Amino acid sequence: MRNQLIARWGTQLIVSSVTIAVGMLWENSRIIATETAQAEEKEPDIELTVIDKLLNEPVFSPFRREGTVKDSTRPVYVITGEEMEAQGVRTVREALRFLPGILGDGTVGTEVNALSGQFIRGSNTGQVLILLDGRPINNLGGGGFDLSEFTTNNIERVEVLPGGGSTLYGSDAIGGVINIVTRRPTEQITTETKVNFGSYGLNQQSIQNSGKSGDISWVVGYNRTQAQNNYRFTIPEANFEGTRTNNDALYNNFNVKLEANLGKRNTLTLSTLYLGKEQGVPGGVPIPFPQFGQGFFNSLTENNRKYTDQVLTDLTWNSKLGSGDDSLLTARVYADFLNTRFDNRSGAITSQNRFDTKQDSYGIQVTHNWNVAKNKTLVYGFDYRNTNVRNTTFNYGTSITRENYDDAIGQGAIFGRYEINFSPSFSMNLGVRQDFSSLVNGSFTSPSVGAKFAVSDATTIRANYIRNFRAPTIANLFNNNPTNIGNPDLKPEQGDSFDVGIDQKLGNIGLLRLTFFSNRVSDTIAFKRLTPPVNGNTGTWENIGLVQTTGIEASLNLQLARNVYAFVNYTANDPRILASANPAEVDKELRFAGADKLNLGVSYENPQGWYFGVLMNSLNGYPTNNINTEFLSGYTTFDLKMRVPISDSLVLTGSLDNLFDQRYQLFPGFPDGGRVFQVGLSSRF
Repeated sequence: MRNQLIARWGTQLIVSSVTIAVGMLWENSRIIATETAQAEEKEPDIELTVIDKLLNEPVFSPFRREGTVKDSTRPVYVITGEEMEAQGVRTVREALRFLPGILGDGTVGTEVNALSGQFIRGSNTGQVLILLDGRPINNLGGGGFDLSEFTTNNIERVEVLPGGGSTLYGSDAIGGVINIVTRRPTEQITTETKVNFGSYGLNQQSIQNSGKSGDISWVVGYNRTQAQNNYRFTIPEANFEGTRTNNDALYNNFNVKLEANLGKRNTLTLSTLYLGKEQGVPGGVPIPFPQFGQGFFNSLTENNRKYTDQVLTDLTWNSKLGSGDDSLLTARVYADFLNTRFDNRSGAITSQNRFDTKQDSYGIQVTHNWNVAKNKTLVYGFDYRNTNVRNTTFNYGTSITRENYDDAIGQGAIFGRYEINFSPSFSMNLGVRQDFSSLVNGSFTSPSVGAKFAVSDATTIRANYIRNFRAPTIANLFNNNPTNIGNPDLKPEQGDSFDVGIDQKLGNIGLLRLTFFSNRVSDTIAFKRLTPPVNGNTGTWENIGLVQTTGIEASLNLQLARNVYAFVNYTANDPRILASANPAEVDKELRFAGADKLNLGVSYENPQGWYFGVLMNSLNGYPTNNINTEFLSGYTTFDLKMRVPISDSLVLTGSLDNLFDQRYQLFPGFPDGGRVFQVGLSSRF
C-alpha cells in the first residue's frame, strides 16, 4: 500500500509539475518572442529547432513505411546514431536507457554484455517484438531477443513504439515494438574508425567503410568489444563482499550491406549481420532470507560460459510501380540462424551440462505502399515465417545428449492499413491483420484504429486502439525436459491496448508529449508445477491470469537558449493482476514491470559537433514476486557525457557514468558495476 501511495503521489506530483512548467514556459515564450521581435534589428533570433527536429524525425514502425513522428497517431520515441555516439552507447540495450515508455535496464547487471530486459506498458521481454529494419527477429524457442548482442557501430537509429503492433507485425507485439534500423550507404566513399577504452578492461575498436561506385553502393564494418568487468561489490542482504569474477565478454560483430540500382525505379539490397559473443556467466550471490525467495537459489559460478553465434541476412527488392512516386512495392526474403550454447561447469561432474539451442528461420515479406489519392494511403501485403528450433542437453558426467525439443512453427498473415486525411487538421487510420499458424490455436485477428486532430497549430490530440497477441514459444508447446513438459494446447496470449494523448508546442521553445494508456493482457502463459509429478513430469505451462496496466508517458523537450537543450520524461506503470490461479496474486502488482521511471537531461550542442551533457536516470522500487512480499529498492544515477571535435575528421568522446557511485541491484543478488568511465577517439575520412 505504501508503494502504491508513493507511486500515485509521484504521478500527481509529476503531472502537476509539468502543468506548472507548461504555463510558465508558455508565458515566458510569449515574453521572449515579444522582446526578440523588438530587438530584431539589433541581433538575429535564436535558432529554435527542437520542435522540428523531434516531429520530423523519420520513423518506420508506426506505418510499415517511411514517415515522420508528426505523421503518427501513435507515440513513438527515437534515438539516433549521433545521439548514441554523444552518450557513449555501446549496445542497443544501452540506447534505450533515456527513452520514455520503456524500462530498458538489464535484469542481471549494468555491464556491456548484461542480458537485455525490456518492459513496456506492463509487458515482459517476451511480449515485446524486436524488428531489424522492419522484420521480426524474436527467438521463437524461448522468446524475446537479447539487445545487448547488437553493438551500435552499424545502427542508424532505434525506434520504440509502445502499445503493441500486431496489426502490422503479428505475434509478440503485445507490449510494444522496438525497431533497429541499420545504416544506409553514403554517396561519397567514407571510412570511419573508432577506439574506445574504459573501466574494468573495456577495449573497443570498430571500422566502417561506406560509399557508392556507379550503380553499386555498400556499407562494410567490423566491431570488436572486450571487457573484464571485475569490479568490487557488496550484497548487504547476504553479508557478502567480494570481486566480480568470470564476468568477461568478447564481441566480434560484422556487417555487410550491398545496394544495387536496377534502373531508376528498382533497387536490390543484400544485408547481413554476424553477431558473435563469448562471455562469462558469473551468477548471483545467494540471498538467505526470505527462504525460497527470488535470490535464494542463486550461486556464484566461476566456470560457466555462454556463447552466441548469430547470422541475420535478408534480400530486399524495392520497385516504384507505374510512372510516378505514389506506389512502392517491397519484397523481402530473409534467413536467420541463431545459435546459443551455455556451459554449466559448476559443481560435481554429474551435474555439469551443456545446453545448445539452434534456431533456423526463413521468411517472406511483401508490402505495397500506395498513395491512392493526395489524402489517402493504403499499405497492405502478406508475411510468412517458418522457424525450427532444436534444444538439447549434454551431460558431461554421462556423455549422454538429451533432446528437449525439435519442432517448427509456420506463421503466415495478410494485413492492410488505410489512412485518410479528412482535412489538414484531422486524420484517421484503420487496420486489420489475419494471422494463420501451424498451431491448433495459433490463428488470430488483429484490428486497429487511430485518429489525430489538430485543435490548433500548437495543440494536437491523438487516440489509438490495437488488438495484439503472442503465440506460445516452442519451449512452451513441445519441451520434453522432465521439469518443463510442453503443453501443445496452449492458446495465444491476447492483448488490448488503448492510449490517448496530446502533443503541445510551447511557443517556439519546446514540445510536450503526454500519453495516458491502458494495456490489458489475458490468457497469460505461466508455468505450473505438477504435484505429485505426472509420468515423471514436475511442471508444465498453462493459460492463466489477466493483467491490466494503466499509466502515463510524458516527454518534455526544450531549447533554453542558443545551443542549450533540456529534456524531462516520465513513465508511470501500474500493472495489476486481475485474475490468477493463485488467489494471493489477485490485485497485486506484476513483478519487475511496475517501476516508475524519470529521466532528466541538460546539454550544450552546437552545429560544429560539440556536446556536453548531464543526464539523470531514476527508477523507483518495484516488487520481484507477484504476491508483492519481496521488493528491490529504486536508484538514481547521474552521467556526464561529452563529444569534442578536435579537427574536421577527428572527434574525442568521453563519459563518466554513475557519477556518485550509486550501488544497487537489478535482480536480487546481482550487482551493478558502480561508477565507470570511457574515453573514445573516432576519425572520419
